[in-house]
Amino acid sequence: MRSLRLMIVPAMALALAACNTSQGGNKQTLGTLLGGAAGGLAGAQIGSGDGQLAATAAGALLGAFFGNQIGESLDRADRLYAEQASQDALENNASGQQIVWNNPETGNSGTVTPTKTYQTSDGQYCREFQQTVIVGGREESAYGRACRQPDGSWQIQN
Repeated sequence: MRSLRLMIVPAMALALAACNTSQGGNKQTLGTLLGGAAGGLAGAQIGSGDGQLAATAAGALLGAFFGNQIGESLDRADRLYAEQASQDALENNASGQQIVWNNPETGNSGTVTPTKTYQTSDGQYCREFQQTVIVGGREESAYGRACRQPDGSWQIQN
């Protein structure tokens, strides 16, 4: 029991340190590590005798699974902010007018700027745009094109 705690506590400390030093890091991996460590610790406390090792392993697996899912959903939150900003900018902004998005939970942010609007030969409206994303202080830029769908939404083409 004591040797198990000696292994789990440093793993949790390393995972927490990674969380504090890398705000824009891979939250899904971090969630998996933290969940696995916490689940293993809980399993070790619940199990006894010969079943303690099995309880620790089961707790670690369940904790890792749930931690992974939580970390993934946090990454999804960033994508949702960016998606909403893209839809708003393409629908409402004039060419050259940017919209800014920011996820206050992660500090990640970005901009979407429509650059050109045109109608294809089959009558579909499309817009070219520039997008920037800032994750962990690093900025990445991309250009793309989106076209209006029959339901009124804008679908990114490339």
